[in-house]
Amino acid sequence: MSARKNTAISIAAAVIAVGLAACSGGGSNPGSGATATDTTGATANTATAANPAATGPAQAAADPNYTAKLTVWENNTNGTRGPQFWVDTVAAYQQIHPNVTLDIVPVQNEDMDGKLQTALNGGVGPDMFFQRGGGWLSAEVEAGFVADLSGAVNAPDIPDSAFAAHTLDGKRYALPMTILPGGFFYAKDLFAQAGIADTPKTLDDLNQAVTKLKAAGIAPIALGAKDAWPAAHWYYWFALRECSQDTLAAASTSADLSDPCFLKAATDLKAFADTKPFNDGFLTTSAQVGAGSSAGLVANHKAAMELMGAWDPGVIGTLTPDAHNLPDLDFFPFPSVPGGQGDPSAMMAGVDAFSCSAGAPEPACTDFLNYLGSAQVQTAYAAANSAIPASTAAASAVSDPILQTVMSYNQKAAYVSLWLDTRLGNNIGNALNSGVVDLLAANGTPQGIIDAANQAAQKG
Repeated sequence: MSARKNTAISIAAAVIAVGLAACSGGGSNPGSGATATDTTGATANTATAANPAATGPAQAAADPNYTAKLTVWENNTNGTRGPQFWVDTVAAYQQIHPNVTLDIVPVQNEDMDGKLQTALNGGVGPDMFFQRGGGWLSAEVEAGFVADLSGAVNAPDIPDSAFAAHTLDGKRYALPMTILPGGFFYAKDLFAQAGIADTPKTLDDLNQAVTKLKAAGIAPIALGAKDAWPAAHWYYWFALRECSQDTLAAASTSADLSDPCFLKAATDLKAFADTKPFNDGFLTTSAQVGAGSSAGLVANHKAAMELMGAWDPGVIGTLTPDAHNLPDLDFFPFPSVPGGQGDPSAMMAGVDAFSCSAGAPEPACTDFLNYLGSAQVQTAYAAANSAIPASTAAASAVSDPILQTVMSYNQKAAYVSLWLDTRLGNNIGNALNSGVVDLLAANGTPQGIIDAANQAAQKG
């Protein structure tokens, strides 16, 4: 097994230690001709609201002759709040920087990685783009696609721990927007209907809950395996419980999954999947688009729970019949696994961020990043996405009780790991995702998951 070519991520392969307090809020502003453009070139109308104060160097405003155009790819295409955030934010920013044109291009989340990689490889990538970090970022840095933002990003309310997943060899390559821990989002009334008095704390508890829900005629767990990564997250959580923190960190650097804990995690997943806990047709169910998606099944009480990241309440809220947050939705973390080497309190999370491309116009790109890092804009972004902001100043405004619960578990975690596919990068992550889907479709084996990852690592 060869070591990964990608630059090693600082702080032991992006283990995130995020301690944020509680959140909510909104805000944006009137503008002059700001537009948000979708991938077909359609435009959205400009809206008005309160203007969040800008921070950062504001060099573009200081020079009246300075002009620039930034193309920004972002991944929020659900509902109206996310897209409206960008319309309002562009309008507010252009009040301060009227000579900077911002073209916001929403790209559906499941399409983002492939389209972005193709655009960057072809030399036609955006100036600023949504960034997952981890191995994805390592590959982009190695290829020379992303700008070093060290010293250029001024976001004092965002802690170093939030920057960690986007820091390589001490250099920062992205501005964090939200912290997104994962776990189970579930409908409390369906749990009560099935006679489940308490949320599962152990794997045995989870199996018992599945049995009770099936007996009550309720689909226990929604899974959008059509998109592959939601299915693979089940394997990643079992790996987090079976493998020690040091083993996960070593594997993220070497791409060597030969430790027996990784095979044990795959075996755990097969045993659990053999109990048939997922919704009918889960292999052809998408994750987040439409009422028939896994998020939609929870939103419409067609399934009791879903294993997902902390963006899920916001997605579920766009798919309810009245397009409002599900009132009986709640959260519990992934249960402990008997004999596992991982700390049972450990959490897994993503850190959504934005990077500037290596060829982006400056100072416009870093100046807009600094604007996005201000507490007011971070608060508005988190509210629009029903997420936990990276800014500690904005996090103190979180009022959503579900997100407060997620944050409380995150604060108590012994450690927080970046998503395993993100840590390992595109090639290995995709191989793991495909291997897990094959296992769930009865076309693969636990060893097949490990073999697929090893083969992808050897290809570099």
